[in-house]
Amino acid sequence: MENKSKGFNIPERKTDSVMDLVFEKSVPGRRGFRGPAPDVEGECSLPQEYCRQTALPFPEVTELDCLRHFTGLSRKNFSVDTHFYPLGSCTMKYNPRFTEDCAKHPGFSQLHPLLPQLRQGEQYSQGALQVLFDMDRLLSEITGMDAFTLQPLAGAHGELTGVMLIAAYHRAKGNDKKIILIPDSAHGTNPASATIAGYETVSIPTDDKGEMDMEILEKNINKDVAAVMLTCPNTLGLFNPGIDRIAGLVHAVDGLMYYDGANLNALLGRCRPGDLGFDVVHVNLHKTFSTPHGGGGPGAGPVGVKKALVPFLPVSRVIQTKDGTFALDYDAPESIGYIASFYGNFGVIVKAYAYILLLGRRGLMETSDHAVVNANYMLSRLKDVLPPAFDRACMHECVLTAKTLLARDVHALDLAKYLIDRGFHPPTVYFPLIVKEAMMFEPTECESKEEMDRFIQALRDGVGLSASNPQVLKECPFTMPISRPDEVRAARDLNANFFQSCV
Repeated sequence: MENKSKGFNIPERKTDSVMDLVFEKSVPGRRGFRGPAPDVEGECSLPQEYCRQTALPFPEVTELDCLRHFTGLSRKNFSVDTHFYPLGSCTMKYNPRFTEDCAKHPGFSQLHPLLPQLRQGEQYSQGALQVLFDMDRLLSEITGMDAFTLQPLAGAHGELTGVMLIAAYHRAKGNDKKIILIPDSAHGTNPASATIAGYETVSIPTDDKGEMDMEILEKNINKDVAAVMLTCPNTLGLFNPGIDRIAGLVHAVDGLMYYDGANLNALLGRCRPGDLGFDVVHVNLHKTFSTPHGGGGPGAGPVGVKKALVPFLPVSRVIQTKDGTFALDYDAPESIGYIASFYGNFGVIVKAYAYILLLGRRGLMETSDHAVVNANYMLSRLKDVLPPAFDRACMHECVLTAKTLLARDVHALDLAKYLIDRGFHPPTVYFPLIVKEAMMFEPTECESKEEMDRFIQALRDGVGLSASNPQVLKECPFTMPISRPDEVRAARDLNANFFQSCV
């Protein structure tokens, strides 16, 4: 029997979509193509004690069985290529195939990472070195910084690098500073990065406008403050008009301003963090500049700094010599050293480089404009059924709350699961932590009005269903192999039979 809600039919739960593991498809003796034995003699150069003596228990399947298995797995994924992916605070936008082609160019993809470090190797890697040099300059211009390191491999890695640079700056000046101030709406990686770098963190609460409480901030700014870490606009999707005042207070005690670049998509071409008073910034190339995001990678989190912090940047850096060629520079006695192997995630850097050159200044500005318009459109279409956390215009993302549905015993998670049955990836839920039953939406500049309207209608249908049949919402999704697993048990018991029992 189907459950009906405003023209949308909740299907019967599917059980035929559960796939066997590839090991369960194994049949002794089956195998894929195997080439003939080599007709030249050779031996393993590794000592025998380092070589496996017994074969691994790989599944025995044909090439076709293997291909169909992994193709089937890929078809179960939600991705930006197949579904609207409105995660808030993680910019999940379309990855142009043009940039992929650039990264796959043999001149880039077939370079050995050691080549520039070999004797005379730099002459064979001038193109790659120029990309790194140009990206340093482009990102500096876009953010208002003086120089960049491209080594960090993710946003959180960039955060840690940035705080290490802040620590190096204060050590060089003889500053004995112990504290970093962070708003309570911040990404969780902010306090984690500060703590790993050896600092104590103090959380500054949010006021009734959705901004960092200035009165409490002022009380906490003293000679022990090394920096303030801010996302701008913040994770509520709101721009703080008092950012220059905050910067003035911090700089007055010789503290530094750190910019969490997760939300840079809102400001591209319109506002530069360096012009707002920030001294250190990390940029998520895998968010803002449209390279793949999620699944643990690939990522890139370059860090830019103002002039006073340039001597502490990681080595090596790419410089342009007097004759116009590019070279690696290791002459940095105050550097914090290497923070990643080689030069960063070069493939992601190439994609971002191509993206920036493709769009240009005007295109980057339009990216920001469209992202902000889309988010405000979504906010205005949903605020009557899901109230905004703070009722004001947003930037590139908006935070709504499902707390009004609690009287029906319906939670934000239930709406998120329902959206899966409607063919949409759920938004971020329960973040920021300061918003009860938070639902955070970032449509990005890539989505059309028609696609956003379909998503908005699905969400409104879900709110309607919470009144007419809330129990159905609590059982969604119906179209996935797994519905509502016990997440704690799932993390501890990876037995396939357990997951099948969750259907």
